[in-house]
Amino acid sequence: MYVAVKGGERAIDAAHAWLAEERRGDPSVPELTVAQIREQMTLAVNRVMAEGSLHDPDLAALAIKQARGDLIEAVFLIRAYRTTLPRFGSSQPVDTARMAVDRRVSATFKDLPGGQVLGPTFDYTHRLLDFALAAEGAVPPAAPTAPAADEAVPHVAGLLDRDGLIEAEAPDDTPAPDLTRSPLELPASRALRLQALARGDEGFLLSLAYSTQRGYGRTHAFVGELRIGMVEVQAELPELGFAVPIGEIELTECESVNQFKGSRTEPPQFTRGYGLVMGQGERKALSMSLVDRALRWRELGEDFTGAPAQDEEFVLSHCDNIQATGFLEHIKLPHYVDFQAELELVRRLRAETMQEAAE
Repeated sequence: MYVAVKGGERAIDAAHAWLAEERRGDPSVPELTVAQIREQMTLAVNRVMAEGSLHDPDLAALAIKQARGDLIEAVFLIRAYRTTLPRFGSSQPVDTARMAVDRRVSATFKDLPGGQVLGPTFDYTHRLLDFALAAEGAVPPAAPTAPAADEAVPHVAGLLDRDGLIEAEAPDDTPAPDLTRSPLELPASRALRLQALARGDEGFLLSLAYSTQRGYGRTHAFVGELRIGMVEVQAELPELGFAVPIGEIELTECESVNQFKGSRTEPPQFTRGYGLVMGQGERKALSMSLVDRALRWRELGEDFTGAPAQDEEFVLSHCDNIQATGFLEHIKLPHYVDFQAELELVRRLRAETMQEAAE
């Protein structure tokens, strides 16, 4: 038994060394630095921060390097590190209406108070390989600077809310549960659902959102507004008795406007779907808003059609890529005893079947 354990340790050490060699690649090629990943692979960094529930671009870039570009493994590393950090307080709710926007678009209104800002996006680029990027060292021309907003940039949903055409957001002062410290409980409040979706796998949420657009969920959404930019984070200091700014964070926010015919108690109006993620992650925020709306069928008095995106337990229990990865990949580990038991069972059943056939 001792020899087997020692042999396993040597094999694991060798696997670690091989992994480090593969991570480094050809030594004649300059090593990729954490700063390069942070500055030039920002969308990957943002996804790792969002799904890892930790805003730290340097650590996210380090995790991507350590994981050889495997973003789910990088998210796992970030979440594991996050558990070692002390919790010393909570910030105030951020005011996204005062966001310094880099990108702000709406598919519902052409002319918006504050204007539309296309921003840095792939939406208008040709999907052709740009071989000029292979010429290392080339510096792109500077982008025009967007004028700074002197006033708050109101949300598009406010235009509909002003005329009573969209459901009103009821204030809720109930402290939201913390999914990072307490296990998921079903049925979940909307605040808890949004936490789970914000940490959920982007690809999984994208598939669910796509399914709602194809009819599995009875939602037809318009992008009321999608905005990306910096918001101020404030925290209340007990010794001062008021909130003070502690920094800024980049966020992507999406509000979708969905059809709703009304009910016995509510007049015909639009309903909302909501998505908010750290960094620039508009695909994730948009998917999140569609899935959020699909999960609201019960509170809006709609029928359950059996669509996957409407099934709260299915969505919330399977959207977390770390849980999914752990459960999936654990079957690679030794299951010798379990398999031997089933192997003996199959052999016995086969022998009994053959004996019965012979008789």
